[in-house]
Order: sequence, then structure tokens, then C-alpha cells
Amino acid sequence: MPRLYSVGEPVILAHRGGAVDYAENSPEAFAAMRDLGFRYIETDARATSDGVAVLCHDETLDRTTDSKGPISGRTWRELQQVRGKDGNGILRVDEALKAYPDVVFNIDAKSDRVVVPLARAIRVGDARDRVCVASFSERRLRRLRGFLPGVASSLGAGSVARIAAAARTFGPVRSRLLASVPGPGDGVQVAQVPLRARGVSVLTQGFLKAAHSRGIAVHVWTIDDVAAATRLLDMGVDGIVTDVPELMRDALRDLGYELAS
Repeated sequence: MPRLYSVGEPVILAHRGGAVDYAENSPEAFAAMRDLGFRYIETDARATSDGVAVLCHDETLDRTTDSKGPISGRTWRELQQVRGKDGNGILRVDEALKAYPDVVFNIDAKSDRVVVPLARAIRVGDARDRVCVASFSERRLRRLRGFLPGVASSLGAGSVARIAAAARTFGPVRSRLLASVPGPGDGVQVAQVPLRARGVSVLTQGFLKAAHSRGIAVHVWTIDDVAAATRLLDMGVDGIVTDVPELMRDALRDLGYELAS
């Protein structure tokens, strides 16, 4: 499988398809990103009651659609009657992969029940070479890697914590911690992290150095401030996940930053 995310080659990822300017995870958002020249889109997957992987961040339909209740309580046929607040229907994962064959999708598996449907959709869409699977859950990621050998993946929360711990230690302890983190040989290409979690800084220079020593790129979410993005890129971050991708790309390029979008 090709390397989608590399250390030292920073990219911009459109968070949920650019959620400030377009309805999140919608056909309109994905088409707009493609037409604007964005290759990397971050999105989310959940499963219907009959095992269809669909693109939606929330567990329920309440916030983003004209309906209510959990997605897992609807069949795909029932979900086809639901409309987003932008008027669009909800996309299946395999539909999106087929409709945008030149896009790299970074797909966050939001629940355990979506693992098998998501793996099936990626196989049906013949998209293993242009998908990165993500999750906070280490167990969920191990299952996805097992179903999709060689697919690119991010790190789960436990591995991120071990890199953060390694960044604060030295010698054999540091080596053991880093050795316990899956790396490129396991399909892991990237750690996608917030600036802070539970009041503690995650993204530090030490974290970057430790992750890079394992060949793992580091992306930070969700960054909508250009000044913050420039500080992160100057630190050596390899990706900016943003709700305002067009604004971010144009502003950073005007400042002289070389970024893939």
C-alpha cells in the first residue's frame, strides 16, 4: 500500500469536508473540496441496524438532520428517507468512495458495530490504497487492520498516551514505551491528536520527536486559526485538520508554507 501521510510532508485535511463552509459530511462538502483541489478529507462512519456503513459524526440524527434518534436504530432503507438540514441525504461510505475516486478519505470509525460494515465498504469501493482508518479505540483499530491488511491507520488513544509518556523519559524506559507502539510495519502512518486532552498538553516538541522516531507522522485537530497553524508547522507538525480548509490553505501558502491539500 502507498504511504498516504509522511513525516516532513505537511498536509491539510478538510475536517468533515470543511464543516464551517458546508454541511458536514455531505455530498456538497465533498464535491466542493474536490473542486477546490483538496485531496485529503476527514470524515466519520457509523453503522445502521442492518450493517451499512454511513457517514455521520454523531451517534444520533438530532443535530444534523430533520429526524431524531440513534443511527443504529434505523435500517439503511429507513435512513434513506432522512434529510440533512442542508436538504441532502446521508451518504453510504461505499457511495462516497466511488463518487470521489481521487480523494484520500481519513475515516474515523465511531463505534464497534461499524468495524465490519466499514471494512466491507472499503473493500467494495476498492479503496484500501486511499483510506486511512482512525479511532480512539485501540481494539477497534486492531480489528480494522486485521480485516484490511496493509491499510493505512492512525494510532488509538492508548498508543498516543505511550508516545506522550516516552517523550518525558529517557533510555531503556523510553525505548520500551516506543517499541510498544504499533508503527509503519503494522500499517500505522499517523498520530492524529488534539493540542490538549483533559487539561494536559498532548502536542509537544518531545511528542513530535518521539513519534517521528517511529516513522509516524503527526496531525493536529481541529485548528481553524492561521497563527496557531503556523506555530504548529514551525514545530514540525505534519498535518493540520481544519474546518476552514480553503482559508487555511490560502493563508498559509501566502505566508510561504509548502503544503499538500
